[in-house]
Order: sequence, then C-alpha cells, then structure tokens
Amino acid sequence: MLKEERELICICCPRGCHLRVDKELHVTGNFCPRGEKYARQEVLSPERVVTSTVLVRGGEEELCSVKSERPIPKGKIFEAMKDIDALIVAAPIKMGQTLLANLANTGVDLVATMEIKVRKK
Repeated sequence: MLKEERELICICCPRGCHLRVDKELHVTGNFCPRGEKYARQEVLSPERVVTSTVLVRGGEEELCSVKSERPIPKGKIFEAMKDIDALIVAAPIKMGQTLLANLANTGVDLVATMEIKVRKK
C-alpha cells in the first residue's frame, strides 16, 4: 500500500500514457497491460539500467561504454557507480563481454557495449 497517490508517465512505449496509482495499488490511465506492470514496479521497487564508461588499458580507445545487463534496484545505483569508477579493463574487449560480475551485489553483470581492439605499437 502507498501512503499517497502517485502520478507517472509510462515509458514502455512511445504512447506515454499518464498513469495514476492509488493507495491500494490500482492503476488507471494505462492503454495496455504493460503500463499497469510498469506503474506497480515503479512504485513498489523501482529499477534502472545503469550506463557509464570504464577505463581501458592498452586499447585503441581509452574508454569503453558499459551497461548493466538488466535493471538493478534504484537504491543500488550509487554503489554500482563506485564499482564502475574503480574498474580498469584490459583490451581486447568484445561487445557483450562481462567486465564485472555481480555489480553492487545485485546479481546483475556489467557488460561492454562496444568492441575495443588492442592498440598497435
């Protein structure tokens, strides 16, 4: 149960339904079932995909873009960013490669979103 009613804009599709969640977790304003699922998730246990960059040693690029392979609890984002900021990876790196397992003790891996080759000398 919520303490007060919440208003959200659904991000599941481009329609952007204006949702309202009452104290008993009844959702209104959704055009499809995805909006109802999104609204309940957002008010009970919000999650986000974390995106960032990590330093690369010996690569053609100095930074590699990364993301959590799936959303993590919103309350774990600062802990996840500390883990990411401390990470330095060595080239070569493949897109989709796990660079850090169990990000912020969430059970979610941090993966590369680009390929980086070894720097030629």
